[in-house]
Amino acid sequence: MSAVTTTKVTDSEPSPGPERSLRAPRGAADEGRISLRANLRHIGALTRRNALQIKQNPEAMFDVLLMPIIFTLLFVFVFGGAVAGKGNQSEYVSYLVPGLMAMMGLNVSMAVGSGINEDFQKGVMDRFRTMPIARSSVLIAKIVVEVGRMVVAFAILLAVGFVLGMEIETSALEVLGAIGLSLLFGASLMWIFILIGLSVKTAQAVQGVGMLVLTPLQFGSSIFTPPSTMPDWLQTFTDYNPLSNLADAARGLFIGGPVAHDLWMTLAWSAVITLVTAPIAVAKFRKRT
Repeated sequence: MSAVTTTKVTDSEPSPGPERSLRAPRGAADEGRISLRANLRHIGALTRRNALQIKQNPEAMFDVLLMPIIFTLLFVFVFGGAVAGKGNQSEYVSYLVPGLMAMMGLNVSMAVGSGINEDFQKGVMDRFRTMPIARSSVLIAKIVVEVGRMVVAFAILLAVGFVLGMEIETSALEVLGAIGLSLLFGASLMWIFILIGLSVKTAQAVQGVGMLVLTPLQFGSSIFTPPSTMPDWLQTFTDYNPLSNLADAARGLFIGGPVAHDLWMTLAWSAVITLVTAPIAVAKFRKRT
């Protein structure tokens, strides 16, 4: 006669399933433990991803390829005669092109907000949410690529300016300084548009809000005409407009003149905009992802 023995299974015994399957995926909670080296590697990988997107969709470069040509030709031949006198458009080109660098930076910056918004709409951010990467690296990679697009826009703008008779009366180092200053200010503006892209529902809304910001800043500045011809109240607005500071600093670095005040004002504006909007944008991005 044989005895049958049974084993009592208690709730205290571990489940045979693998522990890994029970662990939550590492994500934003681990961001604080990501090293600087890893963070830089993530930025590089995401920058490459964004650059490959442009390669697969060349139409994304149409704005930086065509805007400098269209705006330069339009303003030189429409406003050049009125500002500098008929037949003196070449003088107006030397005044206009450094100012248009500020305008190009502002327009290119708006594309960052639209791109961030579209990535959320397409579900790209859902994939990033599952990865153990620093959330800031996604935003910084966007800015790096847009700065590269801005460089292309500036190169075309200068080429068109030289064709139309623009003259450089300073050194190559000062010209590079003007380009670097414009890139720095444009990069700081990108944080504003990233914040807008994270705050509105559609990419069309980003463009709508962006135009409300762009129009008064662009035309209420010294980009196109000297402020001396404007009413007193508009001159006051122009004096405090950061685009005027950037345009005047770049103009001084191109054709000579006082630079120090506008240079330091542009650097101050860039620092304040970045220090205020970047942490807010990163925090809002973390919250959404």
